[in-house]
Amino acid sequence: MATMIELEHVTKSYGSYVVLRDINLELPAGQIIGLMGPNGSGKTTLMKVLTGMINDYSGTVRVAGEPVGAKTKSILAYLPDKSFLPGWMKAGQAIDYFADFYDNFDREKAYGMLKDFQLTPAQKVKTMSKGMQEKLLLLLVMCRNAKLYVLDEPLGGVDPSARQFIMDTILNNRPQDSTILLSTHMVYDMERVFDEALMIGRQQVLLHESAAALNANGKTLNELFQEVFPYVY
Repeated sequence: MATMIELEHVTKSYGSYVVLRDINLELPAGQIIGLMGPNGSGKTTLMKVLTGMINDYSGTVRVAGEPVGAKTKSILAYLPDKSFLPGWMKAGQAIDYFADFYDNFDREKAYGMLKDFQLTPAQKVKTMSKGMQEKLLLLLVMCRNAKLYVLDEPLGGVDPSARQFIMDTILNNRPQDSTILLSTHMVYDMERVFDEALMIGRQQVLLHESAAALNANGKTLNELFQEVFPYVY
């Protein structure tokens, strides 16, 4: 199986506070990988390293065999944990902006998803609830024909009844053989879709296993999460 993400001896600090220490990691292509850990464990930092938003770290990072840069950014779609759209922007304007900016963006698909999400092109971001804004951001990301999707807490602002719909949207709209790295606190809701589980905390990788290995273990992902991070509960 080809490798999508490679980290060699990656360390990242904020001043004297070390978030990631000497991380060595290989993540395969074509898989859905769950990234888990408590708040402050380094999940968002790791994602920003992969996207090129953070570059003041030591070590080596490759995406699809390439060092992080313009080429990797062209094949990577990133959903941050906070909205980046200005309040005055309308949903339709956001779609048109992405279509102009990214040559791998599917405008027709985006307008179809907008309807599925029960959003209107004329609705302004500032009038949307947090859940509605997250749906719009997810739509913008998933309508890019990317090889790697890096999704930071895509279900954080939606109610439980909408989580299944959002997750199905992610699964049904990913291009064939693409890779998804998805961070979440909602381990119980998400474990059915993960091909691999990655847990980070205390500055290091604490668990990295395939779903098959976890199933053979006889424990649920939620149970393993509680064992790895007992202080969270």
